[in-house]
Amino acid sequence: MFYYLFSAIKLLCIWIDLILLSLLVYLASWLPYTIRQWFFPILFRGWCGALVRGFRKQLFIHQKYQGRLPKQFIAIANHPSCFEDFGMPYLFPKARFLSKKEVSNWWIAGRVARAMGVLFVDREDRDSRRQAVQKLLEALQAGMSVALFPEGGCKGRKIHLPFLYGAFDVSLQSSVPIVPVFIHYEAQEDFEWGDQHLLLKIKEILLSRNPRTNYYIYDPIDPKQFEDKDAFCQYVQNLYLHWQDRYLN
Repeated sequence: MFYYLFSAIKLLCIWIDLILLSLLVYLASWLPYTIRQWFFPILFRGWCGALVRGFRKQLFIHQKYQGRLPKQFIAIANHPSCFEDFGMPYLFPKARFLSKKEVSNWWIAGRVARAMGVLFVDREDRDSRRQAVQKLLEALQAGMSVALFPEGGCKGRKIHLPFLYGAFDVSLQSSVPIVPVFIHYEAQEDFEWGDQHLLLKIKEILLSRNPRTNYYIYDPIDPKQFEDKDAFCQYVQNLYLHWQDRYLN
């Protein structure tokens, strides 16, 4: 009895914390950039952490790389669920993410994403994809890190091939290494986002009986060892297929 009582009280506190942080980050997103630039990434990471707790999940970070990550990088990850939309920014709060244009119209999340400098792309428009590559290059030239999902969207629990060339093209042009992240949800069916409505998928994740989420960060990949984006892309695809066999199959 006491276990369930304390669990209910804890969950209530978590949701109150999430609501208050959501309000704070939303209001802060309207501040001028010259003011919010000093604290907004920290506040944003706190909000992402509150979302993880609000979903009643545990995010485990596995640092599989040697030494330290470079100061500047291109982070990529597989995209099986909607959970990594705030799980990845929790890992890399200072990186500029590439997201589908529809996100910019979401109420709170869209406003916060714009304030964080998220780059938006129309996946079905070739010109938009070309412009997105240019914006990613400009962000890297300004000394920032960037992050994106090379599958080109949420494609299910298994690795969706072929990867899009964007990340590899940008890495080769900028000489900035790629940091691959493999995302593994132990409750694969509960987390997999297929054709369900977003609210239904959120409900399924909330009710999942296995709260463990694993984010494996691997060694940075130097683009200088590849002749072209095809070879680079193929090499990374093979890594993800290997990790899929290890963690998913």
